[in-house]
Amino acid sequence: MKLTGNTIFITGGTSGIGRGMAEAFHKLGNQVIISGRRTALLKEVTEANPGMASIELDVTDPDSIKTAARHLIDTYPALNVVFNNAGFMPFDDVSGPIDDAVAQDLITTNLLGPIRVTSAFIEHLKSQPEATVLYTSSVLAFVPIASNAIYSATKAALHSYALSQRFQLRDTSVRVQEIAPPWVDTDLIYKSGDPRAMPLPQFIEQTLAALATDDPEVIVDAIRPLRDNPGSNEHTLFHAFNQSIVDNPIPVGA
Repeated sequence: MKLTGNTIFITGGTSGIGRGMAEAFHKLGNQVIISGRRTALLKEVTEANPGMASIELDVTDPDSIKTAARHLIDTYPALNVVFNNAGFMPFDDVSGPIDDAVAQDLITTNLLGPIRVTSAFIEHLKSQPEATVLYTSSVLAFVPIASNAIYSATKAALHSYALSQRFQLRDTSVRVQEIAPPWVDTDLIYKSGDPRAMPLPQFIEQTLAALATDDPEVIVDAIRPLRDNPGSNEHTLFHAFNQSIVDNPIPVGA
């Protein structure tokens, strides 16, 4: 995608990767509109970045999505990038009963949310000379982490959806790019400074460079072996990866 001259709508833009990408796009001179459920956080980010705009949005609520989309299309007719970034990552243990309410919320937020948001904007995007749909998936779409089984499954499903949508839009002005982050040191789980986590500034820099290409998938070099793993022999790497997490647990909590 082109990195300048865009009007970009970002879900989940108040923290972590979403905020980092929003601020990076803003510094490049794009008109950026972030969304989230908490007014105070939206105000904090926009006040720190004069010229950036915001809108309240609950990606689990179809009516909220439709209302926000109508407002944004009317207010920003040049809007040409929809960046689906909102999501959350709870731990689970699928060796026993799961919390059905948490599972439904996770699927609604991480999978149905991006599907519904893009659907609300897609006809508008097709009317633009150049447009892009961005999805934040995860390296866990390709090598799941067993302690976050449902989260990993939502990201695998989102990857599959992006593949299909990219094909369906092949003869339009809309491109689909998927950003598959590694473990980035943000508050998605717990910002710990763990050396296994990629520093956010480094991730943002490498991601912007990759986004500027025509690559359908945007991945940093550090995770390429994991991205290339799926196949008939994927179980060996999957097992070794998850055993390493068991042996050296990801920190949780302060």
